Amino acid sequence: MSDHQAPTGQITTVTLPSALEQVVWTEPAAVPGAQATLEVFSRFVGNGAPMQIKLTDHTGKTHGTFNESLYANRFSVSMQVPAEAEVALYAEVKLPDHGVTQQSGPLLLAPPIRIERCAWSAEEARRGDMLTLTADVKGAVDGAEAQVAIYEHDADGAHDLVTVVPAVVRSEAIEVEWAFEYVEDTDDIPTDPELEQGYTVPEYFFRVRVLGVEAESPILRFKDWIEYQFLDAYNAPRTDLDAIVVRMPDGTEQRVPIDDQATALLSDIPPGPFEIVEFVFKKQPA
Repeated sequence: MSDHQAPTGQITTVTLPSALEQVVWTEPAAVPGAQATLEVFSRFVGNGAPMQIKLTDHTGKTHGTFNESLYANRFSVSMQVPAEAEVALYAEVKLPDHGVTQQSGPLLLAPPIRIERCAWSAEEARRGDMLTLTADVKGAVDGAEAQVAIYEHDADGAHDLVTVVPAVVRSEAIEVEWAFEYVEDTDDIPTDPELEQGYTVPEYFFRVRVLGVEAESPILRFKDWIEYQFLDAYNAPRTDLDAIVVRMPDGTEQRVPIDDQATALLSDIPPGPFEIVEFVFKKQPA
């Protein structure tokens, strides 16, 4: 409830006090040269208000001053931690038009970290495969928190995030397990023009992040399988079929034999739409 009082029947102008509510780093620690995200939250500040950000370290040395603008009472920026910063990094935010200033808490600076040898336990995956994801993390202490973000690779760079798996550094390494499950997206089904240009098998990679330092893995390719069984009107396996010809997602055609249970199995194939284009019948005895 407001404690403002004014007479009725007239327009009253009320000035709301502007303020900086929070200036925070989204992570507790980072290493010099890595990326860190700063967020600013304000109250009753108009869109486009000028804002100044000054970075200083534990010794009081200034590592840069930036001019920004504030919109919707919130601001977020990812910045590189100065390589020369020592012990901790602070961000002082000032709104010069409003006369308010606030300083963040410390972003603790850890020794330099190198992430190397990101690797999958296999070069190709199939539905339900349990994969092990590993990486060497040089310079990180035991217990340091890490994130492993798994993406579906997109040639135009708009990679789709699949999931994020938390990890902990142990003996300068991380290791997590992930059960691979391909979830088909209708956007991934190739159109006829795309088939003419060549179908691309879904590919995946993961990105390891520790205290703002990142590294990426090689590509993992996805292979699929499909099984057909052909029954007669009495739900018994048909005995007259010898093979089928299937058009693959890449537009090629493949002849697939049918066993004595009227089953045709295609394995280690790219996922996508399949089409049976021909039935091959057994030759009848003369």
